[in-house]
Amino acid sequence: MEEFKKINLSSSPSAKPEETVDKKEQQPMMVTRRIGRNIRLPKRQASILLGILFILGIFVFFGIVLPAQRVYRSAMLTKTQAQKAYEAMKKQNVELASLELAKTRESLTTTQKDLQGISYLRFIPIASGYYNDADHLMKAGFEGLNASLVLVDSLKPYADVLGLKGQGSFVMGSAEQRIQTAILTMGKITPKIDEIAGSLEKARQEIDEVDPNHYPPFFGGEKIRNQLKTMQTVADEGVVFVNEARPLIKVLPSLLGESKEKKYLVIFQNDKELRPTGGFITAYAIFSVDKGVIHVDRSDDIYNLDNQIPRKAKAPEPILKYLPKVAQFNLRDSNLSPDFVDSMQTFMEMYNKAANKVPVDGVIGLDTHVLVSTIKILDDEIQAGGLTFTTKIDKRCDCPQVIYSLEDNISRPVGYIKENRKGLLGQLLYAIMQKALKSSPKLYWGPLFQDFVSQTNQKHVLFYLLNKDAQNGVEALNAAGRIKSFDGDYLHINQANFAGGKANLFVSESVSQAFVKQGDGSIEKTVTINYKNPYPPSDCNLERGGLCLNAPLRDWVRIYVPKGSKLISSQGSEVKMTTSQDLGKTVFEGFLTVRPQGAAVLTIKYTLPFKPSNNTLPFLIQKQPGTNNFPYSITVNGKEVNKFDLTSDKELKIALP
Repeated sequence: MEEFKKINLSSSPSAKPEETVDKKEQQPMMVTRRIGRNIRLPKRQASILLGILFILGIFVFFGIVLPAQRVYRSAMLTKTQAQKAYEAMKKQNVELASLELAKTRESLTTTQKDLQGISYLRFIPIASGYYNDADHLMKAGFEGLNASLVLVDSLKPYADVLGLKGQGSFVMGSAEQRIQTAILTMGKITPKIDEIAGSLEKARQEIDEVDPNHYPPFFGGEKIRNQLKTMQTVADEGVVFVNEARPLIKVLPSLLGESKEKKYLVIFQNDKELRPTGGFITAYAIFSVDKGVIHVDRSDDIYNLDNQIPRKAKAPEPILKYLPKVAQFNLRDSNLSPDFVDSMQTFMEMYNKAANKVPVDGVIGLDTHVLVSTIKILDDEIQAGGLTFTTKIDKRCDCPQVIYSLEDNISRPVGYIKENRKGLLGQLLYAIMQKALKSSPKLYWGPLFQDFVSQTNQKHVLFYLLNKDAQNGVEALNAAGRIKSFDGDYLHINQANFAGGKANLFVSESVSQAFVKQGDGSIEKTVTINYKNPYPPSDCNLERGGLCLNAPLRDWVRIYVPKGSKLISSQGSEVKMTTSQDLGKTVFEGFLTVRPQGAAVLTIKYTLPFKPSNNTLPFLIQKQPGTNNFPYSITVNGKEVNKFDLTSDKELKIALP
């Protein structure tokens, strides 16, 4: 073993290894730069990494940031141009709108080219999702523009007839001749509604391809997410609306007497004596429409028509209960259902039994709001029946003079027989139409058309048409006074003045709603209606010829809520509140009286029949036809969250804690 050297394993300081290795010399040169906290990279690798980062930065800046900024600037220019087109349409200037829409399409085309310049982003993870969203929205924009251009260009020839700004094709001849020419040519453009509907459907499909959840709820992403969700909802509702209204548009020439004269029964509902569909039916008129030109064939007092109906049925329970002197079911009281179509079906069943009935193609309901707004547009003065009607405030009722004058001539008792008292309304309607039709279209027609749309939206004009397609169309336009189905909370307050006076002229109302979320997730709701009549009573002594306008309001109240709601308590009703079912809703019914210079409060508390699945509760409030724009307020757990005047049906969402 001597040939082997002895290995010294001693650890003593004096022990020295035979061979000393300089480890420092053997290690490669290290950079002093740290990557992270504990990682060191070799100098060569660090240089490569820095080079890659530099090249990537150059690519991001020149390949993404600058092109994206260019797309953004282009999009902002397109938005500005689109706003100009929108403003032109708001001003009802079809010529200018057509021009601005064409410019918008050119601008959008430029934006699309800029977007295509960064189309390589579709191959990059994460960025591809945002690029695809922008691409879908771009395509949706083109389809929306196409629909707008088709609509505006279709209206161009009728600019003068509709009272729009622009040079129409029917500028020669009398107003009636221009209307006739327009109606006869309308059938050629109604198919355009199919093209509009097709473009809107394509736009909806593109918008629905966008996923709002791509956008995080921070750094402005929440705003974009909400805007996209709103856009999708509007697109979906727009397609449904156009598809439902399409049948009406297609039959519109026929409804206006294009090939055959049409007749319509116009009923005047006096909202100052409020009834379920807008007012007491006080007068009627038969209108004929031949190639768009309207004629009044007959106007009369509703009582005269009522007297022509033999063997009337027994009055319904509400009439017997609250109008005890009325034992028979009269035509003038037939609008008991809050659904205008239901009421008019009852009305027509009775009307068809009248001796001198005239076959009609539909019923149109009007109230005093329409008279007042129309007369105001027509230079605030109309001559009819030897009288002058204006909208200036009459101090005797603190109401428009036309309202007081009609009541004075129709309702005031006199010592002699007044022939066709309520036929005065028909004469007034005829005078209004004559003044409008004989004027220059550019003078009145635009404002009248716009006001007619507004009055319909506010439920002062209602339609019941016997043509099924047409009726479906007016219901899609929410112009038929229907009680709607709704998935969520619902409220419709419906009232009837069973007194004979015109107290609704003087009584104001306000409605408050309080939502309280219970521990088990259920919703307890309180609805409070405040009534106030600050005016002194009228002289209701009929023997001495008093005009009984402001008398006690005998108010039959029905509150429509979601089916299955449970009444907890009530205050203010003079009879016990009852619960029933009607039109797919639960109905709480009561009765109260509001006297001149008096006030009243009706309060009900109930639970909703469901527990919201999340913290947002959809809610629909439907306005009663004929009512004023009463103020509404909403509180949630004691905190006010909304306040508005109810001008029309209103859909909103209640945020719950």
